[in-house]
Amino acid sequence: MSGSALFIAVFLACLVEAVEALTIILAAGTARDWRSAITGLVTALLSLAVVVAVLGPAVSVIPLSGLRLFVGGLLLIFGLQWLRKAILRASGNKALHDESAAYQATLTAAQQASTRRRGIVADWYAFTLAFKGVLLEGLEVVFIALTFGSNQHDIGLAAIAAIAAVLAVTVAGCAVRAPLSRVPENSMKFVVGVMLTAFGMYWGAEGAGAHWPGSDAALLVLIPAVALYALALVAVFRRDNTSTSVAGDPAAPRRESLS
Repeated sequence: MSGSALFIAVFLACLVEAVEALTIILAAGTARDWRSAITGLVTALLSLAVVVAVLGPAVSVIPLSGLRLFVGGLLLIFGLQWLRKAILRASGNKALHDESAAYQATLTAAQQASTRRRGIVADWYAFTLAFKGVLLEGLEVVFIALTFGSNQHDIGLAAIAAIAAVLAVTVAGCAVRAPLSRVPENSMKFVVGVMLTAFGMYWGAEGAGAHWPGSDAALLVLIPAVALYALALVAVFRRDNTSTSVAGDPAAPRRESLS
């Protein structure tokens, strides 16, 4: 895989996670207390720094074949989960992910929760909400950067891509002070799901001892093949969904696809 492909793959995957984390932070700060939310954010970032300090050296000493087999399996799990949801959403069998709706739901829940002070934290709910959101999404960012970077022997470039994605979302979020609802997250998850699945197949097979024709060039076939198969499933499921809707209600509108 070239450096540009590594950067794009890590950047897109981390961009999705950063948008979701931003939504939670904005809800915690807007509905509750900004200082407590920012304290939770900083605490989560410090926790992630510890995780990186521990996992970074540990990942680098694992034999490459074993690492690729392990990482390939995990990427397949994550990629197929993302791709499954994206296919169901694109075909109209699952509601599209709406970042504005998610923000409003989190905001409403935060507004209804009681306020409790713990130590220097004025609002424990805002702190916990921001901390958990950033930690969980951040762990996925760390995992993506470490696994992609270690497999390509370029953790530095993967880390730069992850940081760039987080900074881009942070700057945009500070500028608009609202969830990035215009980001085509469903389409982005579809693309990332395709890429993670393809990379998982590639690295998993290599870790098991297989050799791909053309080495890294095989990804240029795997990625389009997975994408075409996923789009074919979207077409099949959309047709079945449309047929069912028409049979049940002739006036039923068709569901929105990738956006």
